[in-house]
Parts: sequence; C-alpha cells; structure tokens
Amino acid sequence: MTLSLPSRADATIVKPLSPRLLTPREGNAEMRWEAMAGQGHVVPTDRFFVRNHTRSPALDVDTWRLRLFGTGLRESPTRDHPVEFDYGDLRAMPAEETTALLECAGNGRRFFASQQAHTAPGVPWGLGAVGVARWRGVRLSTVLRHAGLTDDAVDVQPEGLDQDFVTDGANLGRVRRPIPIGKALDDVLLAYEMNGETLPVDHGFPVRVVVPHWIGISSIKWVGPIEVSTTPLLSPWSTRFYRMFGPGHPADGRLVTTPLVKSAFELPWDARVPSGVEVLLRGRSWSGDGPIRTVDISTDGTTWQPADLDPDDEGGAWQRWTALWRPPRPGRWTLRARATDVTGASQPDQARPNTLGYLFDGVVRHPVTVD
Repeated sequence: MTLSLPSRADATIVKPLSPRLLTPREGNAEMRWEAMAGQGHVVPTDRFFVRNHTRSPALDVDTWRLRLFGTGLRESPTRDHPVEFDYGDLRAMPAEETTALLECAGNGRRFFASQQAHTAPGVPWGLGAVGVARWRGVRLSTVLRHAGLTDDAVDVQPEGLDQDFVTDGANLGRVRRPIPIGKALDDVLLAYEMNGETLPVDHGFPVRVVVPHWIGISSIKWVGPIEVSTTPLLSPWSTRFYRMFGPGHPADGRLVTTPLVKSAFELPWDARVPSGVEVLLRGRSWSGDGPIRTVDISTDGTTWQPADLDPDDEGGAWQRWTALWRPPRPGRWTLRARATDVTGASQPDQARPNTLGYLFDGVVRHPVTVD
C-alpha cells in the first residue's frame, strides 16, 4: 500500500488543512487552540500539528524496511548489510499503547519577538505546535534486542526517509538525531498507529519514533535506518540545530531535550467576549518534567486566581483546566495563565532568550476584546 502525496506541486502536507483547525506555517501546520474547545484529552488527528523539514513522503509499506546497523549490535552490521525488519515483523511483536505529548522545540517562538523584542529565525509558531495522541506500536528496546544489542552500546540514531534537508546551499542529509541508550531502552516507541488508526502520512507512516518527555525532533517520522553505536553519535540536529546558543549559554550550546512548562487558552487570538456575563475560560498546561500541579489565571495583569484542574488528567500528558471570569466592563483585556509542574518549575514572566528561539516558556499575554 502506498499513500499518495498531495496534488499541488508545492504542497508539503497530505492531510486537508482546514482553516478552522490548522494554520499554515511555512510548509508546516499549527493547531488552532480554539479547535480544542470541548475536545477530550487527546488531539484529534485532523487538527494535530505537522512539522516537516522537507515534505511528507509517499512510502510503500510492502517495500518499507526498518534497517538497524552499527557497532552497538552483535557482528556490527553495516548500513549496506543491516539487520532488517518489515512491517509485518513489527506487527507480530508485542504491542504497547502510550498517550504521549509531542512538541516542537520552537513552539511559542513568535512570542520572543512580540513580547520580548527578541527576534529569532525559524517557523514563527504560536502555541499550537504541540499535541497529545494515543500511539500504538512496539518498544524500541524490543527491536534492539531482536537485532542483537550489545552491552557496549551508548547511542541510537533513528533516521527519517523524507528528502534530504538542504539549507544555505549545504545538503545535511536526512533528518536524524541520537538518543542515549538509557532513554532508548526506557520508554521509546516505534509507533504504527495514532489515535486508534493507521499512522497517517504526515505523522510518519508507516512507522515513526515516539520519545515521550523529549522535544519533538527526537521523535523521527518515517523512520528507516537506525544506527546503534558504541561511541557517541552526532548529527546537525544535535550540534547545529536544537541547541541553546547565545548569551548565558555555553559557547558550544546546550542540547535541547525536555520541553519546559507552558499554558494555552482554548480561545481564538483576539477573541471577543460579552461584558458583565460570566465566561468559562478553558485551557491546557504541560511540562516535559512531569504532570502539572497548579495553574493560576490573571485577567487584570496584577492578581492571580487558581484555576480548577480536570481530575481526569491527573498524572497525564497535559492538564486541562477552567476558570470563571466576569468581565467588568468593555474594552481590551489581556488573559494570562501560569502553570507549575510537580518538580516546582513554573512559567516565568519572561523566557530566557536564545539565538534560535527554542523553549519559550514565558507567560503568554492573550488579548481579548470585551463588548
């Protein structure tokens, strides 16, 4: 079975981009937060964000192979002569389902400029480059052991089967990023289903990596080759990109791994609400370091009140919350949400700037108009 690419020659995404659900962002698609109002814990696939470095490829599941090689496997198979598994092999292995959050490292990037006067290159995401889904597949650890993992392995590097990524005239090859062996053996999944359906093209068909609690670039889509090494592995996506550069950071940067605390209202940007009528504000908060403990809401820029947390989300991938607000008069107002996770990490008023605009965790000022 081969899933076809979009008919437009310039299209990079296969699924329909309904303007009610998604906002195009330079060949990518950002979830509209108002499209999550009234939804459950997981994000429906039709509005799940899409981050592509090139374009969603059409792959034939009948000829697709997962190919493992490297010095970290018995007999050190090479890229040209790897250990291979086909789609049926994976489906025959013990399956597991996990509900996990994926977030682009640049989620919230545009607020560095709009709120802190610090412009950064890259896709100008709002807060919608994030989503929670139910992923089903086989543990990476299971496949590694079938392939002959040795005790000396230190890094595992999955590689996508999309086109080579070219920037500034340089071909950097296919998207790939190393994962330490400890993480690879812990909770990493090779997923072939998303939200109870066959994995869609834009989300990695036929198989993708899902790395819970780590930033999205680690969850390689359309995975094919996987290198397993007894020495540390590097790629442009761990040395040139997805590192924190700039004042206050090490000269060679700091590797981006875990998402920071964020909050978003399930409201349109510049929403309109009635004056003198009680409004139920809804939103979600999340952190890569663990569940959310508290969320506070401010409607006047000075005082804060605790939001009510949905008990169904306790300990989950993210936390839904609500708060009641009765706007006292018409005019322009700014809503703020500030979350704290179980480690005590909380959202600062200002995010710490970095050259590439990663990991914005500041309190976002959400404008509304009261009529």
